Amino acid sequence: MMSPSPWLPSALARIEADYHRSADTHLIPLPLPAFAAAGIDLYLKDESTHPTGSLKHRLARSLFLYALCNGWVHEGSTIVEASSGSTAVSEAYFARLLGLPFVAVMPRSTSAEKIALIEFYGGRCHFVDRAGDVYDAARAVAAETGGHYMDQFTYAERATDWRGNNNIAESMFTQMQRERHPLPRWIVVGAGTGGTSATIGRYVRFQMHDTQVCVADPAGSVFSAYHRTGDETLTAPGSRIEGIGRPRVEPSFIRTLVDRMEEVADDESIAAMRALSALLGRRVGPSTGTNFVAMLRLACEMRERGESGSILSLLCDSGERYLPTYHDEAWVQRVVGDCAAARSRIDALTV
Repeated sequence: MMSPSPWLPSALARIEADYHRSADTHLIPLPLPAFAAAGIDLYLKDESTHPTGSLKHRLARSLFLYALCNGWVHEGSTIVEASSGSTAVSEAYFARLLGLPFVAVMPRSTSAEKIALIEFYGGRCHFVDRAGDVYDAARAVAAETGGHYMDQFTYAERATDWRGNNNIAESMFTQMQRERHPLPRWIVVGAGTGGTSATIGRYVRFQMHDTQVCVADPAGSVFSAYHRTGDETLTAPGSRIEGIGRPRVEPSFIRTLVDRMEEVADDESIAAMRALSALLGRRVGPSTGTNFVAMLRLACEMRERGESGSILSLLCDSGERYLPTYHDEAWVQRVVGDCAAARSRIDALTV
């Protein structure tokens, strides 16, 4: 058996010290009087307050701890990830914390804002022409540098301790303890890797809670079709909602842990993002809009059946990251189209 290097305890201690410097993220009750009067309460757990500004901060921390404890990452290792979004930003943060080089492999079309965030934390961007090329390119960069490919799409579902250890599921249920309906009827999440839905789904079963998991899946994603059929060979065009939805079935998406899928059109995601931003008085990102659409659908069904209870989801990241894109009307009209009709439908439910 190989002895761990003296660097490993120092690396683990730095990550844990960084974790203990951060408070837990807030649970926000949504002011929706019509649903509240029917005994239905909606909440968002605000993951935008992590140091790197998104839910992916949790994933990056778990991936680093998993790789370190498996002996895959050593002093001087180059960290490589296939990501053009928030995971790359968060991994760049932890790589800098440990003094390690970081390379994000991403499509050439990635926004300048995301590239700037990765570079702010000392990361380097490696570009490919097609989104589907990121996986093999990341493996190649890791091999060339003698580094480690984190591979979020494979390891997201197993890097987090789903039984507790203050994971996102345990935090949710702890924060709900003094609410009117402390055990959520539904927890709604999006899926990019599938790691969050897997962690929550396993935790719910382990604790024997009467809570179901719903994945809000954007248009163009393969996950809904895979959930229905179980066919791992399926592919899809890919999602236009950044951070969630995938063109291929990812290893970390465990369909048996998801009770329900809700397919959400792009105009609905954007409209809900805008409505929720107005409701909270702050901008949220597009994947949070996708979640909100599914929450409202579930709440309407519960109200029609005369059921009471709570629905909990995630505020995945801040809308400030998307000012030139999803929060820009000209960009939305060009890429998504007119969202006015969808906004009217959402507004009718949030008064």
